[in-house]
Amino acid sequence: MERSILHCDLNNFFASVECRDHPELNSRPVAVCGSVEDRHGIVLAKNEQAKQFGVRTAETVWQAKKKCPDLLVVPPHFDRYIYFSNMVKQIYLSYTDQVEPFGIDECWLDVTGSNRLFGTGQKIAEQILARVKLELSLTVSVGVSFNKVFAKLGSDMKKPDAMTVITRENYREKVWPLPVDALLGVGRTTGKRLSTMGIKTIGDLARTDSKYVVSSFGKAGYDMWTNANGLNCSEVLPNGVYTAPKSIGNSITCVHDLFDINEVWPVLLFLAEKISFRMRDAGLIASGLQLSVKDNRLHASQHQMQLEVPTRLTMDLACAAKEMFLNGYHWTCPVRALGISGFALLPESEMQQTSFFHSILRDEKMEKLEDRMEHVRDKYGKASVTRAALMRQLPIPAGREKKSDMRQNQ
Repeated sequence: MERSILHCDLNNFFASVECRDHPELNSRPVAVCGSVEDRHGIVLAKNEQAKQFGVRTAETVWQAKKKCPDLLVVPPHFDRYIYFSNMVKQIYLSYTDQVEPFGIDECWLDVTGSNRLFGTGQKIAEQILARVKLELSLTVSVGVSFNKVFAKLGSDMKKPDAMTVITRENYREKVWPLPVDALLGVGRTTGKRLSTMGIKTIGDLARTDSKYVVSSFGKAGYDMWTNANGLNCSEVLPNGVYTAPKSIGNSITCVHDLFDINEVWPVLLFLAEKISFRMRDAGLIASGLQLSVKDNRLHASQHQMQLEVPTRLTMDLACAAKEMFLNGYHWTCPVRALGISGFALLPESEMQQTSFFHSILRDEKMEKLEDRMEHVRDKYGKASVTRAALMRQLPIPAGREKKSDMRQNQ
């Protein structure tokens, strides 16, 4: 039986929720933006009126206002976005239990087994479009296809409040003329590299010998070629099924520039403590660590290392990040933002001694200590136990040290 896959994407989600909650905004160009004071002053979402002025997601507030002087900037209200995300998901679940989130505003649905109850995938998509608008006063774009990749492409092709159907009979006509970086799994950098190889459209990629693509990109190249040819067979995961994250990380934009390692170190320690907690919560350890550094010219660099011993201990992660920073950052400009991410994650059951000079007894002792610290914090609050190095005034946005981590799959 041919699969019937939907990809549903809420239109201008954050901005749409703000306009829904405040109808007086509907006739004005609106952008939801981060705090300029905390140096997070970028566009997170914009409504259709703002789009008409060329306002784009991720550009700075001053850039957006240069394009649209009358742009109304509003702060984000994430509790409302999570609420409406869950409400929309309940609509999806009324058609199938195979609902796989792809971020807060997107989901895949496999409605193959629902066709006898509700009609074809196209009929179900029409019902979802109508219900989201009627019940929640929001709009959604839906792609309908026989696999997840083309369903995602379909939801991107026509917006807002629209549906696109991509079939085995028409995908060459609809999909192949699109730019190659429109394909899921092909980022901007990969798209540029493909372009230098003469591969500019999805059709170009599909018609290229798979061995040539694999020779340049490895397994990722074969996956791209498979997706371009409509051969992706990945399943839509049932609602609530947990998939282990590929990496766990945290990043932060500092409230002022950092000028030396003495200012950088407590931020690295703060971030290491955050990801240590999240790895412990997920039952995972990291065998690799990535450091991201952004300077005050907004130039970003990344550095990676394989850890000698897989770990999630705060101090081990922080020291490894510090080592990468000292070896890789040359202080051509002050530091604006930092991020740490553990990758090549392993189940905690695989914790083992991998170096003759490494003390597994010390690790066990530190694991117990950090477990006790988290227990005390859960019971008495995050500020009940604090490392001495973090008791100083940190150059991080106010309140960040008190917020709970977002425990989502990455």
